[in-house]
Amino acid sequence: MFKEIKNRYLRYFAIFVYAIIIFFCAIELNFLWLFGYSPDMKDIKQPSMSLASEVYTADGKLIGRFYKENRSPVEYKAISPNIIHALVATEDARFYKHNGVDFIGFFGSLLSTAKGDRRGGSTITQQLAKNLFSTRKRKSQGIIRHVPVLKTIVFKCKEWLTAFKIERQYSKEEILTLYLNTVPFGNNTFGIKTATLRYFNKMPNAVTPAEAATLIGMLKATSTYNPRTNPARSLERRNVVLSQMTKYGYLKPEDYKAEAAKPIGLDLSYIDNTGAGDSYLRHAVEKWLDKWCKDNGYDLYEDGLKIYTTIDSKLQQYAEEAVDQKMKMLQKRFNNLWGNKNPWRDSKGVEIKDFILKNEQRLPIYKLLSKKYNGDTTKINDYFTKKKRMTVFTWKGDQDTTFSTVDSIKYYAKILNTGMMTMEPSTGKIKVWVGGINHKYFNYDHVNQAKRQAGSTFKPFAYVTALDNGFTPCDKFTDKPVTIKFKDEGKDDVWEPKNADFHFSYREMSLRWAMGKSVNSITAQVTEHVGWDKIVQYAHKIGIESYLKSVPSVSLGSNDVSVYEMVRAYSTFLNKGEKVDPILVEKITDQDGDVIKEFKLKSERVLSEETAWLMLYMFRGGMEEPGGTSQALWEYPGLWKKNNQIGGKTGTSSDYVDGWYMGITKDLVTGVWVGADDRSVHFTSSETGEGSHTALPIFGAFMEKVYADPNSGYTYGPFPKPWVKITKEYNCPSPIIREEETTSDSTEMPMDTTAAPVTTPAPEETAPESNPPQSN
Repeated sequence: MFKEIKNRYLRYFAIFVYAIIIFFCAIELNFLWLFGYSPDMKDIKQPSMSLASEVYTADGKLIGRFYKENRSPVEYKAISPNIIHALVATEDARFYKHNGVDFIGFFGSLLSTAKGDRRGGSTITQQLAKNLFSTRKRKSQGIIRHVPVLKTIVFKCKEWLTAFKIERQYSKEEILTLYLNTVPFGNNTFGIKTATLRYFNKMPNAVTPAEAATLIGMLKATSTYNPRTNPARSLERRNVVLSQMTKYGYLKPEDYKAEAAKPIGLDLSYIDNTGAGDSYLRHAVEKWLDKWCKDNGYDLYEDGLKIYTTIDSKLQQYAEEAVDQKMKMLQKRFNNLWGNKNPWRDSKGVEIKDFILKNEQRLPIYKLLSKKYNGDTTKINDYFTKKKRMTVFTWKGDQDTTFSTVDSIKYYAKILNTGMMTMEPSTGKIKVWVGGINHKYFNYDHVNQAKRQAGSTFKPFAYVTALDNGFTPCDKFTDKPVTIKFKDEGKDDVWEPKNADFHFSYREMSLRWAMGKSVNSITAQVTEHVGWDKIVQYAHKIGIESYLKSVPSVSLGSNDVSVYEMVRAYSTFLNKGEKVDPILVEKITDQDGDVIKEFKLKSERVLSEETAWLMLYMFRGGMEEPGGTSQALWEYPGLWKKNNQIGGKTGTSSDYVDGWYMGITKDLVTGVWVGADDRSVHFTSSETGEGSHTALPIFGAFMEKVYADPNSGYTYGPFPKPWVKITKEYNCPSPIIREEETTSDSTEMPMDTTAAPVTTPAPEETAPESNPPQSN
């Protein structure tokens, strides 16, 4: 009887063992594609840390790559024993005793988890397998990934198999080296060399036990235990690592006390130049694909994708040339205007005395200095006024100079910037993306990140609301003072807008003439008739996504919007009343050219074809009506051949802070914004700072270059003829000109200049991407 029971259990045990063997074989062979790919010995012998993804223009020119820039491998002998000891003591105390999988540690972690104390059971070799061969990424997932518990078991078994292969191929020293060269340390920092330089400005062979423990402590959770952003937690975790080093004999008790008593002691002065080839466009593509990558399990920095954008390389070049040409002139004009005077002023023109101090306080290093010097403002000020060598942006090229941080803040606050985008409405394809004047020094994107007061470029949303609700382009209003009573957050208020030239002509004007001449008083009357709530509704419907405060001044551009939104909204008019979602990436392929994803046009009808065409007719008024604010384009003879037509709208916010131009041709819509990053820094007169004198010239120079190139794909020509029968009167009689008509377009809006931050602080103190500027 006992013998039979014994034999039965032996058979069960044998069946169990065979089942385990068969299960592991099935995983290794990816039986019926159930388990996904597993790295073979060829992969183990020649590991690939990652594959760069490449970004191309629509015409096939390489414009950028995504890869792990901050990875600089080092050999074992170049790594301090302190790092090795901290790693082994904390992550895998039995590292030298197992062959890739520590079953004692694994079952111990299961027991601890059952008791409520979650502990990882993975060895260093298993972690390396996961990091180096992406054993849990999409390529390694089979059909089993849809079975919740089973997929986790498969992942773990696959890591075990890969770990055994790694141990068979490499020595323990080589495994530690591979691990430390591939592990992430947060903030796009990969590998131990980059980490020691980033956090302590030291090579890996020079770190102390405390510094090594700080870095190894981050591996548990790079954000939670980041010494820069969470110093208290980092210190606590560091001391845990030091205690582990003492427990396993790598550190003497007296040395532990000395190291644990030390502060974190970061040295963040190391400057990494690996991103020197970066660009606004590359970042725009990354942001545009972020959700798609997350939803589909791809990593731009590792999966070797080929990304084909909609950008036209020729048009992009012409736009960048136009920006360089005109922004140099604008900067010279701005410098001549202010001379040696400080341009940061409040709405009354008075210099803002605490401008520099407020900008110092916004720098990431300010808090560190305040803590280091216990709030001693004298010592903090000494740091900011200390001269140091640095390279600064100039329009003549990079220039080496000796500046203090204060000097740098003053210098960069005076630099004008721009954002420009061109789109083909019929296809939704973005053809041009210029996020600023120089990404190396000003990495804040002024196309999609920055939002500024739209000024008069927002007026068309009032007029389209009117045309879509009973009005015609020929309906007339009188240019006269306007008083509108309204409630703002429950309080009674009164709005009395002035015209840009502070003059009322008391003339009757058609809606087309009023929009072309950009008359504030008539726009205000239109707003009162159709309702500001309805104007907000139409703006959102047509393509503006930003929050719009519903007040009468909304029609004069009192809200902040982006260049991206404005181009999308204006494109609705040229696209027969259909709003489109702009397309920046057309398709994505793998390394072999097989298409992974194609992005198709998405459109939605939001206006009738009649209203959309009438708006194009209205936009032509900026060129054709007396005093039209687009008439500075006549100064560009390359635009006016073969009956070419161009429509558009200028815009200028209060005190000439923001200059805009929205240009429309028969094929393209282009938006341009110009201004200083800090709103308290601006021009002082219509002659120097209006959109017609700042943003419009960039558009004019750009389109001249486009038309001059017979191979650009875009030619001269009139606007499209009506797509449907036009039922409303639009061919308005020409007004009688009795006096010289001005072309001013400034919009007087309330503006809080004291709260506006500098969006590009001193570059040597700025943490790129981590402290994005704010918009008021």
